Amino acid sequence: MEDAIVLYPTPQIGHLISMVELGKLILTHQPSLKIHILNPFPPYGADSTAPYISDVSATVPSITFHQLPAITLPPSSSRHHEYLVFETLRLNNPNVHSALLSISKSYNILSFTMDSFGYPAFDVATSLNIPAYFFFTSGAEALAFFLYFPTIDNTTAKSFKDLNTLLDIPGIPPIPSSDAPKPMLEREDAAYKCCLDFSISLPKSAGIIVNTFEALEPRALKAIRDGQCVPDSSTAPIYSIGPLIATSNRSGSSNGDSIPECLRWLDLQPSKSVVFLCFGSLGLFSKEQLKEIAIGLDGSGQRFLWVVRNPPSENQSVSIRAQLEPDLNSLLPEGFLDRTKDKGLVVKSWAPQVAVLNHDAVGGFVTHCGWNSILEAVLCAGVPMVAWPLYAEQRLNRVFLVEEMKIALPIVESENGFVNSGEVERRVRDLMESKEGESVRERSIAMKHAAKAALIGDGSSHAALDKLIESWKQN
Repeated sequence: MEDAIVLYPTPQIGHLISMVELGKLILTHQPSLKIHILNPFPPYGADSTAPYISDVSATVPSITFHQLPAITLPPSSSRHHEYLVFETLRLNNPNVHSALLSISKSYNILSFTMDSFGYPAFDVATSLNIPAYFFFTSGAEALAFFLYFPTIDNTTAKSFKDLNTLLDIPGIPPIPSSDAPKPMLEREDAAYKCCLDFSISLPKSAGIIVNTFEALEPRALKAIRDGQCVPDSSTAPIYSIGPLIATSNRSGSSNGDSIPECLRWLDLQPSKSVVFLCFGSLGLFSKEQLKEIAIGLDGSGQRFLWVVRNPPSENQSVSIRAQLEPDLNSLLPEGFLDRTKDKGLVVKSWAPQVAVLNHDAVGGFVTHCGWNSILEAVLCAGVPMVAWPLYAEQRLNRVFLVEEMKIALPIVESENGFVNSGEVERRVRDLMESKEGESVRERSIAMKHAAKAALIGDGSSHAALDKLIESWKQN
């Protein structure tokens, strides 16, 4: 029988793309392998991944997708959408079991790799004697936090939101307890328990694949490998194989082959003169916050390219549903678009982020601190960042970007998370004009070169992937 590996992503498109890119990378080192991807049906409506899956299936024949059946979710006991994802994957365990049995009839399964939300399938794989690995799609510093999380849980009965202290975790800077990932802030929330169970599962796996590289996070990787983050047990082997990002051609359009307007506009701008503002598919702002951003950009005097999405529905901080195109005239200050038309461009809902970051005109990036966006900024062009976290583990990432990696400047919010126009203006101008911004820029460019070196020849990430593939053969 042919050898195969099975990958199990979260149903959200960003996680699926990361897992597919991992599969493609593995094939560059071991082209004889067959890769099977178990695709859970999304818990929140129509499957937006179908066109992407069709494209990958047509272009990479060694990757086969298995669509898992839709499931019915019980009423949620958590206000965090992450809990819905955890529950979706937990309830999919029987489907995962059936799929693995089916695949094993025709292939020798060397390993089963799940991402963070898929931890409930760990027991399914081990029950079938298939080595279970995790693909941690964030960085090593976030991994250090999660590995140490059970230790913190055992030493306090308080919620993170009530601790009001700095968390001292091996390998990473001190973390304000309030900067813990949002689903973990309240101890009694069901999402907290899911995160804890995942953290407990991590070191028990056959290995942890991390989307990072040695030069970016050396201290965290050393602390994890030295066992400091799991003080009462052994730690699984760590394979830092990144930066792993989805490549994009210049067209980058979501709905055709023509060059998007934003890239044509960037062609007309001076080198390194434009600040790019983009906050991911789940990063939504209130109408009031959008107006403050607009006023700040106007006041900064900087050229800008800004992706604007509709505000979330009432009492919803992020959205997991498709959004209608925004009405810019109703969302932005009166006269803003006309007043800034010579120095800025506002794009509705979407822009080809990799292509934009690769463009010579882009000199700065205001980001929500999603890990994929961070790696794209580092690897594409060494673009320095302003860190504006919104959800998930992004407040952790801000600490790492600013204090450890030194490739970003922080946005300072009020206690309720609101950012006024003065802060936007100050940080955008600092990034583009100040000595502090220049230092961040130099560091970002150095990390770009280190990232490229890690992926080739005797680079650290290239070697780590070889070790990972070798570990499958030894199991």
